[in-house]
Amino acid sequence: MPNNDVFILAIESSCDDTAAAVLKNNRVLSNVVAGQKIHEEYGGVVPELASRAHQQNIVPVIDMALKKAGISMQKLSAIAFTQGPGLMGSLLVGTSFAKSLALALNIPLIAVNHMHAHILAHFIDEEGFDKPEFPFLALTISGGHTQIVKVSSFFEMEIIGETTDDAVGEAFDKSAKIMGLPYPGGPLIDKFAKEGDAKKFAFTKPKVPGLNFSFSGLKTQILYFIQKNVVLNPNFIEENKSDICASIQHTIIEILMDKLKLAVAETGIRQIAIGGGVSANSGIRATLKAAEEKYGWKTFVPKFEYTTDNAAMIGIVGYQKYLKNKFNDAGVVSKARIEF
Repeated sequence: MPNNDVFILAIESSCDDTAAAVLKNNRVLSNVVAGQKIHEEYGGVVPELASRAHQQNIVPVIDMALKKAGISMQKLSAIAFTQGPGLMGSLLVGTSFAKSLALALNIPLIAVNHMHAHILAHFIDEEGFDKPEFPFLALTISGGHTQIVKVSSFFEMEIIGETTDDAVGEAFDKSAKIMGLPYPGGPLIDKFAKEGDAKKFAFTKPKVPGLNFSFSGLKTQILYFIQKNVVLNPNFIEENKSDICASIQHTIIEILMDKLKLAVAETGIRQIAIGGGVSANSGIRATLKAAEEKYGWKTFVPKFEYTTDNAAMIGIVGYQKYLKNKFNDAGVVSKARIEF
């Protein structure tokens, strides 16, 4: 390979987005994502429909990623894919395709932990975005996960706090559903919150010891709050939509920030990086950036396209593993749950 450049084709299929990316070393040449609109009518992801859509999308998505990158399959150095965690049927589509292609091209196969990828997306070489230095604290927030991770190196990570029940993304989406907003509701809460008064309605923050989180109680509290007020005024939601959204978002952000401040105090680490789909939330991004001046932290917010599920983040982990010869054989299997 000229100049020892490494070309990674990365495949991501953990949930309802079929994604493929091509990386040249730590730079993204292409990053293609095909979403699945069908789940909107069901108010959530239907696993069987998701896996069928992946089967339809995976070939055209990979073909487009290679064309956008301007390289042929013969130039690839390795195939990286999401091993887990995720929906088993969805993962199997990406895993099977990656294994077959790596075998056909006789190049290395690299299995990637989806949650590691959200954290290490910060190491994609992107103009205008700094990379954290080890060690740093990562707050991974998504529809299925809420974790504080101490990251000591590319391959040494320790979960020091996590949710004991619902993930933060689920809290956003379920709150939106209670208000009658369509799926996915998290982005809509963010949108309406921009116009609302965050102090209009007060919600109690859960008392959870240590660095762990809990969101199920808050979700129940919001449900009872809405039900009670709709009985008194059937137009309550519509008349107060922005204020309700702003108050919910404010409470969730405060819960996250309280735990982050505690994590910084306990570890002495003042570099904070966020990742996962919920890190696209504008309120969380603004609060974290304000924390740089307020608390003397150095914060890292990924480029928007690397927050939700995408293959570029799988590719950057694949690249780091390639450099260390961390390859997998054809016996590697998908895992709906995977050790961190």
